[in-house]
Amino acid sequence: MSMKRKNKQENNDWRGQDPAYKAESERYADPIPSRQLILDRLEKHAGPLTLDDLIGSFALTKLDQQSALEKRLAAMVRQGELVQNRIGAFGPLGKMNAVAGTVQAHRDGFGFLVPDTGPPDIFLPPRQMRELMNGDRALVRITGTDFKGRPEGSVVEVLTRTSRQVVGRLHIEQGASYVIPDNQRVQQDLLIPPDMRSGAKHGQMVVAEITAPPGHRTLPVGKVIEILGEHLAPGMEIEAAIRAHNLPHVFGDDVLREAEAIPNTVQPQQLEGRVDLRKLGLVTIDGADSRDFDDAVHARKVRFTGGWLLTVAIADVAAYVRPGTALDREATERGNSVYFPDRAIPMLPEKLSNGLCSLNPNVDRLCMVCELRVNSSGEVTKSRFFEGVMNSDARLVYDDVAAALGGEAGRVPDKVLPALKVLDDCFAALLAARERRGAIDFESSETKIVFGADRKIERIVAVQRNRAHRLIEECMIAANVEAAKFVAKHKLPAPYRIHEKPDAMKVQALREFLQAQGLKLGGSERPEAMDYAKLMARCKDKPNRSLIQTVMLRSLMQARYSADNNGHFGLALEHYAHFTSPIRRYPDLVLHRGLKHLIRRAKVSDFLYSAADIERQGAHCSMTERRADDATRDAVVWLKCEYMSDRVGEEFDGVVSGVAPFGLFVELGGLHVDGLIHVSSLSNDYYKFEQRHHRLIGERTGRVFNLGDTVRVKVVRVNLDERKIDLEIAGSPKSSSTIKGAPTESRQNQRGGPQRSGQQQGKKRR
Repeated sequence: MSMKRKNKQENNDWRGQDPAYKAESERYADPIPSRQLILDRLEKHAGPLTLDDLIGSFALTKLDQQSALEKRLAAMVRQGELVQNRIGAFGPLGKMNAVAGTVQAHRDGFGFLVPDTGPPDIFLPPRQMRELMNGDRALVRITGTDFKGRPEGSVVEVLTRTSRQVVGRLHIEQGASYVIPDNQRVQQDLLIPPDMRSGAKHGQMVVAEITAPPGHRTLPVGKVIEILGEHLAPGMEIEAAIRAHNLPHVFGDDVLREAEAIPNTVQPQQLEGRVDLRKLGLVTIDGADSRDFDDAVHARKVRFTGGWLLTVAIADVAAYVRPGTALDREATERGNSVYFPDRAIPMLPEKLSNGLCSLNPNVDRLCMVCELRVNSSGEVTKSRFFEGVMNSDARLVYDDVAAALGGEAGRVPDKVLPALKVLDDCFAALLAARERRGAIDFESSETKIVFGADRKIERIVAVQRNRAHRLIEECMIAANVEAAKFVAKHKLPAPYRIHEKPDAMKVQALREFLQAQGLKLGGSERPEAMDYAKLMARCKDKPNRSLIQTVMLRSLMQARYSADNNGHFGLALEHYAHFTSPIRRYPDLVLHRGLKHLIRRAKVSDFLYSAADIERQGAHCSMTERRADDATRDAVVWLKCEYMSDRVGEEFDGVVSGVAPFGLFVELGGLHVDGLIHVSSLSNDYYKFEQRHHRLIGERTGRVFNLGDTVRVKVVRVNLDERKIDLEIAGSPKSSSTIKGAPTESRQNQRGGPQRSGQQQGKKRR
């Protein structure tokens, strides 16, 4: 057989080579090669291939197929799977020496590319950020390392402009108008031509659409498309945060129509093949202000063998949200629900999130169930997954459950108390197993904003985690682990929740800090979670334990979603996935679909998603998670600044919670609010920043400000636009010290030095 004839036969056989061909043929009447096969073909080829090359390679003779392939290639370029060179040829990222990711801008002009495939982030200096905006997707080529040893890159191409809108205050000065962005990651002001103000007035909060992106020497240009209102109007902080971070917050008519078409109750035909758990005694345990309940629990003691049978029932969202529907597309885009201080933006419409998919008491609900056998040592010896129907016996609250377990009568219904005590015994065993394996157990410090009349903040209080919080957490972790093990065993593509080992440079910085504290982190250059856990145990009774915990936290990586099962460092687990919150997290919904696929004994090769699909979804949902965190943080900081605006001139005791070259961040005692003491407002001295020890040292006086020091401060100003609370020292620091023999002030220091450098770093870009 001639070589030409052999190649033609191979081309015509691409359908047999495509692992996703069956799924493609179910979606499309005239399927084309899948993304996975396109990538495989390009990986194996000696060089990049043009569209015509690929059409010939796959022997696509129909015009519709050729057009569909062109669109698929363009989508793969936009999403960073392929690179298209100057002559129009396509190649995989790895072979084209480029990295795709999302731009994360910093207010001081530089930025980072967060790669789709995970860490490490790539540093982008200010000159590379001139034509980029926060959230843009770009291709970056690594060119070297910066002075901190981080990979540094240059922009090859902007893939997509995701920053289409900017929210901020409109300023009109001498006929010129511009919007100062509310999102501090948006580095450039937005120019607004006079005829594009749409009636907005000076000082109002507006939403502006970008009509021209930033250039190398030009600012972006836009037009006002929405007037939000006056700057300090009640609720403005949430409206601004929603738009500043491009949070989808309005359900389309098609989405609402689909939701409304679903029956309001569980239908008899939906119960076929499900296990009936309606008499089991399942209960939900959540916060007092929770509105959606996606998990219910129950445990019973196993006779003779000892241990417990733990049942974790999760709302069966996949029974209502089907792939490819408007509901599914909207949930995919949102990625997760977003929770503001007094408002939530749900991933699903209210009919589902607070209705059919919420495990409300005394109503039938469809559920996905993880049943676990837990032995007396807290080890899970066996588990199984199945589809069920349940009816919650009670909607319980954390504080009430904790009080009841502590012996306080009347806090929970009598009928559920015996089962709660059995559940608590099971939890104690699970917790002991957690401690043995060495999971890191940081003390969390969450706060809650309490509003009064006219939505005025009355106080900010700390949220205390109690035994009931821990109980539910351990039950959910156990179910998540078993779900991850189940899909891994069957090699089904699934979104794992991974937490990779800490970066070696961050570990070294942590070791240097600990050495100055007289402490040591065990392990080698790659310590395990157990080493962190042992260090935390040694610091339990130390007065500066919160300081040590803060520095330890900063050394860890950020958890994310991935198709690769790389384990969870912080929890000391080899397998971990999110199974327990499909109402509010899209990866959980995808995992549920995978579990159903396996439960129904379908072929793994027929699963709806490929590993590449899961990886794309994981990158997107990791982004939406960060986006939600940024938005809620912005809203909370706004509210805290508003709260402190009435306290200018007052004095407070505070603790140094952060040290930077430009000053000290101080948490005000009892208020749970942070402010900044700028280095220029410290005593008559030049202060040098020692990153290794997290401290500032006066060059002339030797005065030292350490992380964790207690200081008396005065609130001198509050800038709501910049989210800044400025403080100054009101008295001598109670825990600060001096270093003997500190050098005297030099002529060079008198002309500038560390203080000026700090001022430049702390100064806002404008």
